[in-house]
Order: sequence, then structure tokens, then C-alpha cells
Amino acid sequence: MAKAILFDLDGTLADTAADLGAVLNRLLLESGRSPLPAEVIRPHVSKGVRGLLGIGFGLVPADADYAELHRRFLAYYGESPCVETTLFDGVEEMLACLEAQKVPWGVVTNKTSRYTLPVIEALGLIGRASCIVSGDSSPRPKPAPDPLFLASTITRTPPADCLYVGDDLRDIQSARAAGVRVVAAAWGYLGDELPLEKWGADAILQSPADILRLLGSRMLE
Repeated sequence: MAKAILFDLDGTLADTAADLGAVLNRLLLESGRSPLPAEVIRPHVSKGVRGLLGIGFGLVPADADYAELHRRFLAYYGESPCVETTLFDGVEEMLACLEAQKVPWGVVTNKTSRYTLPVIEALGLIGRASCIVSGDSSPRPKPAPDPLFLASTITRTPPADCLYVGDDLRDIQSARAAGVRVVAAAWGYLGDELPLEKWGADAILQSPADILRLLGSRMLE
């Protein structure tokens, strides 16, 4: 039985693809390019701005035009980070069950706090999470273990007693490095690096309700 449950944000707790995709398409239109359909954008959302600029413009951080597009992307996203963003189906019910059983839960994301906090607040979670660890909260973001070590410290829960839920390979890598048990959220964006079955997660869950089933039947009472 895990004593604290930690969640990635984009693609695990919240479906942020529409708002992030809108920013990418705004940049594409300003550059005279055609916007991308949602189904093309969606698998890359968990990779953040780097992944989105990669599929939209074919750029990597070392390219000359990358820095300016990155700056504009974040400026636009900061204007409206939570317009169409919602919790995934079943997440609210799952969190309510954790809270009813006094199981602390928190957020560990690579999104920087400037954008993390407004999204979490707009979703009504700001006063409920036991910890909110953003990409700039620790010296190194995921896949380094630092964010999960910090979450462990804040929740006063040893890493071995935590469970992390994420939808990106970096989530599994970070948890493994921190000695945290980890499960993959198959309802998330998942990306295209490796097949989900090869990520090395302790389990693959198909829905937020599966978290409660994994923790034990008493969570569903």
C-alpha cells in the first residue's frame, strides 16, 4: 500500500493538449505554415515546448530559430494556460477517493511553476495537493530523480513508500532513479519513443480508477 501518490500533470491528471496545441498552431499560422490537427499534436504534448516545436517546425534547441520561437510559445501560453484544459475523465473521482482515505497526493511535473500553478488553481486543485513540484523546483527536472526526492521530502514519505503515475518515458526513468514505484498512465499522451510495454513501469493502468484498484479494494468503498 503506497503512502503517497504522486502524479505527472500534462497527460496524466490534466488534458492540456488543446491549449498547448492552440499555441503551436498560432505560431505556425504566424509563420505562414498550416496548422496541425489535434491528433498529430497530442502524442507530443508530454515532451513540452521542445517536442511541440520539433513537430511543428522541425527544430531542436541547438537551432538558430529555436530560442525565439520558444520565447514566443511561452509568452502566448502564459496568456491563457487553462482555457480548454480539463481533468481527464475519472481523475476527480479518483482524487476524492484518495482524500477520503487520507492518502496524500501531489503533482510532479516538468512544467515550470509560472504555468503549473495557474493550471492547477484553475482546475480547483491548488489547496488539495500535498505537494506541487514544478520543473524549476529542483536543480534538475525529470528524468533526473531530483523532483521526486523533493516531493518525498515535502510529503514526509520515503521514496519507497511513494507511487508515481506518469504518461512519459521520463516519468518512469525519474521514478526508477529515485527508488519510487511507478505506473504508466495509458490514458495519457504516451509519445512515440518506445512501446509502452518496454518502458519498465511496474504496471500499466488503463484508467484513473485503476489506481484505486491497484491500491486495494478498500479505496473503492
